[in-house]
Amino acid sequence: MLFVELTIIRWTSSNLYYLFAVSNLILLASFLGIGMGFLRSSQRNNFFYLSPLLLALLICLCYYFAFDPVIRLNPATDNIDYRNSYFSNNIYPVWMTLPIIFCLTVALMQSLAEGVKKYFILFPALQAYRVEILGSLTGLIVFSLVSLLQAPPYVWGMIICASYLVLLRSEKTISVIDKIWQYMIIVLQVSSLILIMMIFIRESLTVNHFWSSYYKIVLQPYAGNRYAVNVNGLVQQIIESAEQRERVKPFYTVPYQYRDSALPLNRVLIIGAGTGGDVAIALKHGAKQVDAVEIDPMLYQIGKKFNPDKVYDDPRVNIFIDDGRAYLQHNQQKYDLIIYALTDSLMLIMGQSSLRLENYLYTQEGINAAANHLTANGIFAIYNYIQPTWLVNRLAKTMQNTFSHVPCIKSYSAMDYYATVLLASNHPAILHCSAYWHANSSAEIYPATDNYPFIYMQDSYFPKFYLICLAGILLLSLMILKLSGIGFNGIYQYVDLFLMGVAFLLLETKNIISFALLFGTTWFVNALVFIGIIFTVYLAIEFAYRKPSINQRLLYLLLLLSLLLAWLIPLRYLLDLSALPRFVVAVLLAFSPIFIANLIFAERFRKTEQSAIAFGANLIGAVLGGMLEYLSLMIGYRHLFIVIAAIYALAIVLRPRNQ
Repeated sequence: MLFVELTIIRWTSSNLYYLFAVSNLILLASFLGIGMGFLRSSQRNNFFYLSPLLLALLICLCYYFAFDPVIRLNPATDNIDYRNSYFSNNIYPVWMTLPIIFCLTVALMQSLAEGVKKYFILFPALQAYRVEILGSLTGLIVFSLVSLLQAPPYVWGMIICASYLVLLRSEKTISVIDKIWQYMIIVLQVSSLILIMMIFIRESLTVNHFWSSYYKIVLQPYAGNRYAVNVNGLVQQIIESAEQRERVKPFYTVPYQYRDSALPLNRVLIIGAGTGGDVAIALKHGAKQVDAVEIDPMLYQIGKKFNPDKVYDDPRVNIFIDDGRAYLQHNQQKYDLIIYALTDSLMLIMGQSSLRLENYLYTQEGINAAANHLTANGIFAIYNYIQPTWLVNRLAKTMQNTFSHVPCIKSYSAMDYYATVLLASNHPAILHCSAYWHANSSAEIYPATDNYPFIYMQDSYFPKFYLICLAGILLLSLMILKLSGIGFNGIYQYVDLFLMGVAFLLLETKNIISFALLFGTTWFVNALVFIGIIFTVYLAIEFAYRKPSINQRLLYLLLLLSLLLAWLIPLRYLLDLSALPRFVVAVLLAFSPIFIANLIFAERFRKTEQSAIAFGANLIGAVLGGMLEYLSLMIGYRHLFIVIAAIYALAIVLRPRNQ
């Protein structure tokens, strides 16, 4: 069940680019569906046998809702016409696509959950929960290994289809139906699995399709021996020679033109090196050594193979597969030039937060970290396609706070997609600027911080877009529950477990965000955190299983104290520690409340009379927890601990007296 959930999250985001704006839509749909599967009456528990068909439908719809941008050239600039590329083959509007995908995901995960529930209710409550968590941990580890090896979709399909064949084959009957209907169901199931494998194989074997741990990458050749690199359906970067790039996109050369040519250029750091275009320009302008940081190993491999300048074979280039902020944290090297090179990932952290991979680079603390790596006459530069004036103001203000002077700015017109270059130095006299930034607004400018790293939000209020999306998800969820005939009596009966589900998902999200800051937003770090969370839950269950009498009041006190301690210790204190002490302290702060909270849950769950309904209520609570995660857009991530503590406290108050 968890392997299918993670596969669907990966598949949908790879084919529907606009899911990056509402990344946890599939996650919320999955929790809703699983919760419904456990809450649904056991007398109607035959839905599992339709899950291969539902999975095939979901995969097909995502595949055919998706679009492949048609690369067109703008004759005036010989550049890609992005505006005519992004929406050229969109079949259905977003407002239609997302509800259909949401409902189909709910139905799929409900069918799988009913298959789990059929065996779940055969065990004592705590033992069933232990086996279920072991299964989840296994599915997560298998998916992590598949992603680590950058395996293409047909490998995902083989694992899913093999699992289905074992599970479906083990069932002698479907229900009290005649043999003809039974054979028809078997044909439908097998046909669905074959269709799944056909699509996955086609996607895996298509020429110039690559699957990294982050993206579906499509390489599209076009004029002049160049390639457009599409990630999850959007043109993210271009592979071309340094000469072509300088001619078509002159902003790449600004950091070199504005610096004093008499100064040495011994070492350059490129964060967001991608396929090597920025590295090639640095070498062309005399850099003696370039350290290239790229988070996605597949983009590096594509650049190594297809970049015409072969920069990644140059002995002057050192490649680091790492998160940019994490690299700055654990490296002490000084640079004459540091560039944030179009670090616009359009990828959210692990599909469970509101942060993109690059957000922590642009916070006040992130810019400060970059400045600490400059030599005495070093220069820091940011260039990107930045259209909103307020975003330019935010980045420039952040640089001004760090370097104590107004940064240089070079802006381009809409013809060049609003490319903007910002430069600053600890010694501004070495910069030969043609223009300096000045705020074009009377409003006060607030730089992003590590606690509030939402650089793409203009103000700290709840955006109307998210409000509409969350309201739509809530209404759609209530409608689905109502139409499915699932009452709320089970949630009322186990309202404390429902609230624990709300708080736990918030706690899980907060820990993922914390580790992303402390150790990087890489896929590997996030996968380890997920595994660590599920393993901690398992340890709590094992402890409760072997020690049935636990002082609940003491556990409640320890939980609230652990949350208070995590809130009182800012993450900036941990960033100042070396790697090993930082890891030890981070693990203790993050996983202690998870362990204690699950001890409380396990002890409560052990005494439930209807384990499936209790578990379903907890999972439905996770849906609300996923929605409340967006409170961080108003209060920041640190203060989520207060919300989490308040919800756990309410769960304690509403816990039945006899439990």
